[in-house]
Amino acid sequence: MTKGEIVSNISNQLGIDKSDVQITIEKFMEEIKDSLESGNNVYLRGFGSFIIKKRAKKTGRNISKNTAVIIPEHNIPAFKPSKMFVNAVKSKVTL
Repeated sequence: MTKGEIVSNISNQLGIDKSDVQITIEKFMEEIKDSLESGNNVYLRGFGSFIIKKRAKKTGRNISKNTAVIIPEHNIPAFKPSKMFVNAVKSKVTL
């Protein structure tokens, strides 16, 4: 599902103009991004958490040059779904 499909679905279900829904979704994502960039996690009860994970320093390999590369310690954004969310997906999705 794309962001455009999400906007269309919400617009159709709630009867709100697509441009208003688009602006709301864009602002929501911007707020999450800004919060993570400032070092704060975002917790959405019943959905999950957007958190910052710290990756330790490690040695990687450049295969084409056959050399070792030091990858410094760094932070990455991550999403951790809530237990309710995980259980809902487990019970309804079959592949």
